[in-house]
Amino acid sequence: MILVNKRQQGNPVLKHIRNVRWQFGDIIPDYQLGLNTAALFLSLRYHLLHPDYILHRIKEQQRLFRLTVLLCHVDVDDCIKPLGEVTRAAVVGDCTLVCAWSPEECARWLETYKSYESKSATYFAVAQERVEADYISRLAAVLAGSVRGINRTDTHTLGTSFGSLADLMRCKDAEAFSACPGIGPTKV
Repeated sequence: MILVNKRQQGNPVLKHIRNVRWQFGDIIPDYQLGLNTAALFLSLRYHLLHPDYILHRIKEQQRLFRLTVLLCHVDVDDCIKPLGEVTRAAVVGDCTLVCAWSPEECARWLETYKSYESKSATYFAVAQERVEADYISRLAAVLAGSVRGINRTDTHTLGTSFGSLADLMRCKDAEAFSACPGIGPTKV
């Protein structure tokens, strides 16, 4: 069961937590996902209004949990500068930063952390070994799992066309991307 701080009442994320039970409790973090895992929630819109809030919240519960997740809801259009500030706060506070672009996605992250609470490190080591050793397969595993709208086929195409993630990120030529089969303005 996820314990939820009462200050989260009215947070739209709560109505999307469906796969795990939750209840309000008298806790310091926003969400307690297990004995050693907690999450702090921050909306970038709120951060723009109260920039010192997250630093105070991190200090308030620092060292109480082995893992503290800073769940950041990216709900502003111009997110570069505030995300940089939140990233700095996460690094300074020894938090794992997770960004989500909707309340549904935020809820899914909370459910995922809760469901993996009882998994051992060997579970993740075995899952890591299942990823193939060549560079393109590893690139596909990372990008397809973390970039919205990109599947394994797309990542294989981009990896073979550009050679490396660094070259892919440096490319500013839209024509080079459009030349890749399956990549372009519309997905077929």
